Amino acid sequence: MEFRFQRRIRLAPGVRLPTTRLRPGLSLGPPGISLLVERGDADAPLPVDLEITASGEIRYRHADGTRMTAAEAREVRRRAETALREALGAHCEELNAQLDRLGRLHEQTPAPSATGYQPRSYPEPPPAPEAEPSLAWWQSLWAPARRRHERESARRQAQHAQAYRAWEWRKAEFDAREFQRQQREEEASWDDPEAMQQTLVERLEELDWPRETLLDFELVDDCRTLAVDIDLPGPEEMPDRRWRMPAKRIKLSPHRLTVTGQRRLYRDYLHGVAVRVLGAAFTRLPRLELAIVSGYRCLADPATEGAERCYLFSVKVTRAQWQALAFEELAGLDPGEILAGFALRREMTRGGELSSITPFAPDWRWR
Repeated sequence: MEFRFQRRIRLAPGVRLPTTRLRPGLSLGPPGISLLVERGDADAPLPVDLEITASGEIRYRHADGTRMTAAEAREVRRRAETALREALGAHCEELNAQLDRLGRLHEQTPAPSATGYQPRSYPEPPPAPEAEPSLAWWQSLWAPARRRHERESARRQAQHAQAYRAWEWRKAEFDAREFQRQQREEEASWDDPEAMQQTLVERLEELDWPRETLLDFELVDDCRTLAVDIDLPGPEEMPDRRWRMPAKRIKLSPHRLTVTGQRRLYRDYLHGVAVRVLGAAFTRLPRLELAIVSGYRCLADPATEGAERCYLFSVKVTRAQWQALAFEELAGLDPGEILAGFALRREMTRGGELSSITPFAPDWRWR
């Protein structure tokens, strides 16, 4: 499989596909559902983890991952029915919300006016000191107990001071990187090719990629033209169902999307990715005048026993065309129609199926 461009980056997933064809979530720890079930005044709450099968049935597990017996599961349902239903209902809503967001990626595209450096705060809060236990009256009178309390207090203070110094070092390193980013985005991104590439990579990494994604790109024509190839998921990797909470049972009910609905979601996701990449490029690269974004799938090639690229779309956009887009109305626009307003190569049937096309290539004669 040949690469059209010299630079390749591998983007880690930020938000994974919310559902697969196997199950809507995994339970043992995040991002599953964990609950504390009250067992009475004398007993400590029982931690319970929920596993959701492909059919939406619930399996109950202890905190160590072992499966509960049928009697234990019945007791959990009896004592915590309301909490279970609330947790599953919230989980169901989040699964469906993530599904909806896949088809609306373009709505988060920044307007061209949102240029320049955007400051970021250090995300880690400083470590808090441990609570100082009070000294009992008899300990204040007994010298050994008082000295032991003083030693423990000094140890806690020393540990907190060490943790705080480590936090300060991490924050100082973050602030230094942030200052370098500010210099790069405010000044160097105008005429320094390396700074432009690094700025672009950082912006692309901020997008929510649902799977590990490969991007090939190249800045040409004195850094005025950007060409990007995006490795896209196949339809089989996309979610194929929504979820509901039955009124009388503690479970989730899957409802498969129609074939048309699956094709629409896949089409809107692909087009939304292209719109987001175009937005990141024109917003963060002020020197850029032309962007070419193409999306492809890797398909097995029986002849070579390797893989070949099947391009599904390719769009060419100038900065003037991009600035003319009505960004305040993105929520009401179809991402495919947005791309259709530019120079677009795409073969799509009425049912939404995409066929292979020949992508645009950088052309130095466009100006």
